[in-house]
Amino acid sequence: MIYTYFENLDDLIIQSTEHCMSKVEDDFMAKAPTDVEDLWRFIDEIPYWTAKKHGKKYRLMYQVYTHPKYREYGQKFFVGADKRYTEYAKSLECKLGIPYQKLTPLIFILIRACVHYALFEDEFYLKSQIEVLKESLELFIMKYNPKARSGTITE
Repeated sequence: MIYTYFENLDDLIIQSTEHCMSKVEDDFMAKAPTDVEDLWRFIDEIPYWTAKKHGKKYRLMYQVYTHPKYREYGQKFFVGADKRYTEYAKSLECKLGIPYQKLTPLIFILIRACVHYALFEDEFYLKSQIEVLKESLELFIMKYNPKARSGTITE
């Protein structure tokens, strides 16, 4: 009966993994900040939230997408993710006053730190990535949007 919906077991694995990754990404983006004041809350909370909510899923999804048999599907998914996060950075550009070309790599750093933490619960890696991310954002805010300077980085 299951093959009514899927061509074979590989198709089931690929479509299930893609659906799961999209759901995780949607949940992540639903919590994403929309202004400078909310950036700091989001950066502090999201790694722990996503690890708790999606940690087991990340482990499974990354096992599938790094398997040689399915790697090309993972590559396709992440090309799409690159585009989606770039579009999100573009939507934040006017709200934060920071060019999307600067925001996009910072989003990728945050995503990678969150995934790494969800996979390995590596607090040292997470804290070092978050510290650099916050300092970079503060510098970009001072450079591109000094009126919105939050002054909330005290570490």
